[in-house]
Amino acid sequence: MADQYQRRRITVGDLRSQRWFAPDDLRSFGHRSRLRQMGYSAEEAEGRPVIAILNAWNDLNQCHTHFPQRVQEVKRGVWQAGGFPVEIPVLSLSEMFMKPTAMLYRNLLALETEEVLRCHPVDGAVLMGGCDKTVPGLLMGAISADLPAIFLPAGPMLAGRHRTERLGSGTDVWKYWAERQAGCLDACVWRQLEDGIARSAGTCMTMGTASTMAAITETLGMTLPGAASIPAVHSAHSRMAAACGRRIVEMVWEDLRPSRILSAAAFDNAIVADMALAGSTNAIVHLLALARRAGVALPLDRFDEISRTTPVIANLRPAGEFLMEDFHDAGGVPALLSRLRSLLSLDCLTVSGNTLGEQIAAAQVIDDRVILPNDRPLSRAGGTFVLRGSLAPDGCVIKPTAAEPRLLKHTGRAIVFDSYPDMKSRIDEPAEGITADDILVLRNAGPQGAPGMPEWGMLPIPKHLLEQGVRDMVRISDARMSGTSYGTCVLHVAPEAAVGGPLAVVQTGDRIALDVEARRIDLLVDSAEIARRLAGWTPPAARFSRGYGKLFLDETTQADQGCDFRFLERGSSTPEPDIF
Repeated sequence: MADQYQRRRITVGDLRSQRWFAPDDLRSFGHRSRLRQMGYSAEEAEGRPVIAILNAWNDLNQCHTHFPQRVQEVKRGVWQAGGFPVEIPVLSLSEMFMKPTAMLYRNLLALETEEVLRCHPVDGAVLMGGCDKTVPGLLMGAISADLPAIFLPAGPMLAGRHRTERLGSGTDVWKYWAERQAGCLDACVWRQLEDGIARSAGTCMTMGTASTMAAITETLGMTLPGAASIPAVHSAHSRMAAACGRRIVEMVWEDLRPSRILSAAAFDNAIVADMALAGSTNAIVHLLALARRAGVALPLDRFDEISRTTPVIANLRPAGEFLMEDFHDAGGVPALLSRLRSLLSLDCLTVSGNTLGEQIAAAQVIDDRVILPNDRPLSRAGGTFVLRGSLAPDGCVIKPTAAEPRLLKHTGRAIVFDSYPDMKSRIDEPAEGITADDILVLRNAGPQGAPGMPEWGMLPIPKHLLEQGVRDMVRISDARMSGTSYGTCVLHVAPEAAVGGPLAVVQTGDRIALDVEARRIDLLVDSAEIARRLAGWTPPAARFSRGYGKLFLDETTQADQGCDFRFLERGSSTPEPDIF
């Protein structure tokens, strides 16, 4: 157990909630009487740590359908440990149902989380989320509020099934949709796949963004050990929920806050895990935002530095073969990290009260096929590379483990689409003359341009090429793509087209050179010509003139900075509310 952790302890008088309930004055009389109104006695509510359970559930979030039961199990754990649990619903970000993208609202959830924790009489929080953007949104807000907090991941759904084949959500959708577009799959089989690909509550069971962020959160030290991979419907997930409830009460007494956990070394550890998992490219945007909230300097190039020395040892789809329940049965995140000890800072504190090294000391890999030995990795370099060049001066990313190797060094003719609707209307037109050697370019799909930076980066391959057997092409955009996706997709191009990055002036017919090994992406147009084009470029009209949309456009940073609101990044402390 970390020495600095052992030395700290608070008393009842130090509890933040006591500012609301303890004074002998009229205002506190009102607070206590309203607890009585809700049916709570003094013995139940007063002098105990008040634990907020932030529940990102609603009826349109497919990943969180088991949360009504889990919140009761968290409450059980809080009561067992002598705390007072209060459920507080927060914005639920469904990656599947929210348009144009849940990413547009990640910062709104972060803002709500911070303010909900600040304005209520709470001493600590259990954060309940899992669907892609709920994890970073809740964490970002909790970091800024800096009350003791522990994360309960939603957990992956069970493996899908079609006849004798195990299906992975997202990854197998893209694969079979390509086959259907090529005329190789009939409507009956397609409907059978629809019925069998998502068979339980929980997040995608591939190493998509949800599973990546859960694993990163565990590595950062913000979950209990093993929490990231427990399937959503396993009884172990119920037990983990109760354990989170018990542990957060102790964390309050220990004053164990995110600011004591989220060091620069902890973020390096998280990047190591991300690279070893061949995790979602989305993780980079979220980790950048989390680091800036925590006041940690984390440049984009740090991801590439760590990637160069980190092998991919998680054999999970879309880069590999297996699914999340296999990963859990193989030992989960603790087992993965046990094989990466030499790359990790093991003295980082975690919410368990132990260091990361202590937390993984007894971990074992149960199945070498799922978590590969270091000398037999899926790839000797990490799962995501950072590229720069004349097309992306501020950087972009690619997941080479999900690409066809022949395309990792490629020069081709650009076919440019100015928007997603433009791409959708033209991609299958024979008159476009698109060949397999061309490079598909989508712009105005970034944080400002889309807006919200949707998962449009896995551009579809033209139908006539699918019919010829083509299954991958080089695709470039300022968008994101689903972590369950695959293909030679260059993403997060910064600066994006909508703010005048070089992507804004690429023309169909221009040549683009991609060299992943050299970490280069270049528009093969003379620099003077690029400057001439940019001088004549006109920014697109703003999509919003009021409301949250306008706030997003006015304040959101670029992808290489995490796409957070500028005014929410680490700054001077926000004062505690006055209680009158």
